[in-house]
Amino acid sequence: MTSKSEKPSIQELLPDAERVQQELSTATSMDDFFGKEGIFARLFADTLEQMLEAEMTAHLGYEKHEAKGRNSGNSRNGKTSKKVRTSAGDVRVEVPRDRNGDFRAQVLPVGQAQTNELENKIIALYAKGTSTRDIQHMLSELYGVSVSATTISTITDKVWSLVEQWQNRPLSAIYPIVYLDAIHLKVRRNGKVENTAVYVVLGVDLEGQRDVLGHWIGTGGEGAQFWLTVVTDLQNRGVEDIFIASVDGLQGFSDAIHSVFPQTAVQRCIVHQIRNSLKYVPWKDRKAFANDLKSIYRAPTREAAETALLELSDQWSQTYAIAVRSWENNWEELATMFDYGANIRRLIYTTNTIEGYNRQLRKVLKNKSSFSTPEAARKLLFLANRDITAKWKPMQNWALILNQLAIHFEGRFPI
Repeated sequence: MTSKSEKPSIQELLPDAERVQQELSTATSMDDFFGKEGIFARLFADTLEQMLEAEMTAHLGYEKHEAKGRNSGNSRNGKTSKKVRTSAGDVRVEVPRDRNGDFRAQVLPVGQAQTNELENKIIALYAKGTSTRDIQHMLSELYGVSVSATTISTITDKVWSLVEQWQNRPLSAIYPIVYLDAIHLKVRRNGKVENTAVYVVLGVDLEGQRDVLGHWIGTGGEGAQFWLTVVTDLQNRGVEDIFIASVDGLQGFSDAIHSVFPQTAVQRCIVHQIRNSLKYVPWKDRKAFANDLKSIYRAPTREAAETALLELSDQWSQTYAIAVRSWENNWEELATMFDYGANIRRLIYTTNTIEGYNRQLRKVLKNKSSFSTPEAARKLLFLANRDITAKWKPMQNWALILNQLAIHFEGRFPI
């Protein structure tokens, strides 16, 4: 038992762990866990009341009934019953008052009537890629209760309807720029773990806002053919036009995009092209070859770039024919960027925008050796997306870029 002069421990501020453990062990249905009178509804209420009492003690500077509180100038003054909304339903919480009326609870601010603290903690931890075992350990440390893996899964499954709504939500009619890329993860199917592609589309709308338009999980081994399904889905969700698509070097990309959006200009990622061509150049010549490539993609105009490409061919085609030929064969899609000014060119010459997003996804996915189902992967991808995109801001210099786009795409640009 803590003395009145000592600060109570976190365990003493929480509901009796043994009692909660007993209730958890006797729960037999979902209502027992998440119903209006379920364990978690009572846990929220008990926890909040204990924390509010601790806040009042910190505010006054003395424990309840402690002698030094006499003639202190302020004291406890009963409680006010407040209805608080949790995902399990409404619960009643007794909020302490002080005589001077200046106590302001941090855990439940004035005017706030909703808290999903435990569920939010579980979902937030899951969104960071925290394993079920680690979530169990953290909750035991923080709340003094053992929450089973099944319960954690049940809580995170409550976001599934949001996943479906997000993936199928209506999209803007026009996206000036979209980026298309894929990441890979391992998914268990038919008793085997398979390396599976997740197709990602990131769009920039007319307001300059970046938005991930969806995650599409493949069935294994498809590639460019699956992109037709993805692009068709964008059209079905309301996309009528895409001005420029920035893509990596996957063969068949252009055919998939143009079959649905025939007017879209396709820019093949310069960075991917450089990496792919340098694979065919040994170390002793790689630096010199890379310097000659710079004169192509850093050229001020298409004409200057084509001259530099001819010089590259004269210099290296006899030695490294495959590396040079890859630039010649893909030139039309590599040269799209020269149709635009520097501001637009910087946005489309590489897929770095979507690759940055994918890198953040991988930070979350790295703790997952594999997913039990495609749905489990989509759930985590959605939660990670929610965290990542919450920090996004509009594209820089967008007003200037938008004016340039309006000129380039006159007749397709909304007035």
